[in-house]
Amino acid sequence: MTLRLRKIRSLVNCLMLFPVIAAFSPSGARAEEISVTQYGQSLYGLPYAVALEKGLFKKAGIDITGILSSGGGGTTVRNILASPTPYGEVAVSAALAAQRQGLDVVIVNVGTRSVAESSVVTMPNSGIKTVADLVGKKVAITSPKGVSEMLLMMVLEAKGIDPNKVTRVASGGYVNSLTMLEQGAVSAAALIEPLSIIRKDKYATVYKTGDVLKPMTTSVGITTRKFAKESPDKLRAIIAGRRAGVDALYADPAGAAKILERDFKLTPAVAKEAVDNMIRPKMWSEGNFNQAELDRMIDGLRLIGEVNGPVDWSTLIDLSYLPADLKGK
Repeated sequence: MTLRLRKIRSLVNCLMLFPVIAAFSPSGARAEEISVTQYGQSLYGLPYAVALEKGLFKKAGIDITGILSSGGGGTTVRNILASPTPYGEVAVSAALAAQRQGLDVVIVNVGTRSVAESSVVTMPNSGIKTVADLVGKKVAITSPKGVSEMLLMMVLEAKGIDPNKVTRVASGGYVNSLTMLEQGAVSAAALIEPLSIIRKDKYATVYKTGDVLKPMTTSVGITTRKFAKESPDKLRAIIAGRRAGVDALYADPAGAAKILERDFKLTPAVAKEAVDNMIRPKMWSEGNFNQAELDRMIDGLRLIGEVNGPVDWSTLIDLSYLPADLKGK
């Protein structure tokens, strides 16, 4: 009976010790998930997919095991704030809106810096060849005050055309815009890669936005000030892991295209063209900030009424979590 009691006590002690052992063992380390706007749909998230595939987050010191996706804007911000690891990549407009609402957010790195993935298309027989041909026409955008409307207005302004001379029609999404175009409800439609590549044989390109507009900061990495203060090493590891993903992407575009093909469910040809198109304009930033590119985005947001007056970046940006060699860039 005594021997049996000893065995039971030994088993109980082992069970009690297991959570402690697991907590300090590598296999028991808590996995982390972060959020990226429109992950799996837009090209913003490719560096994260590359970093996951190559184990670059682990090498940087954090075990990121998953990327949460959302439709963007406030939804992505809310996902970030509700996460145990509150870091994510969002549009600049979403970060500014969160600040205006008094939410505890801080921008810690740049995500993307190009609008090369954007374009405006028309039907092949429409007769629309240039930006000027859009005057007096209806153009489908995804939503009022959204990125597609902003970029259309910036292109019109850059070409000296009054944006009020082009009617913007909100469709609710890029696929919806194409349906409206095919049905004759609009004369042209704003589009984005990779969808524009997938359907390129059906439409004529009026212009590629990146051929008209200079680079601008389109997405940024954000977190909460509380997380940044309490877990600075984790935050630095996330930024470093993403940066390593960007470097790997540029070093091996063909390998990145294969990851894009698999994770975003694209054909090999579409994935390769999508990556090649974004390699040339250096769409993905290593994370450093560029004042001119930030200001161009703000100019665009002013056009659609998302920003009024000056933006005090010093209250929203914290450079201290960037790798040392990027802080001075």
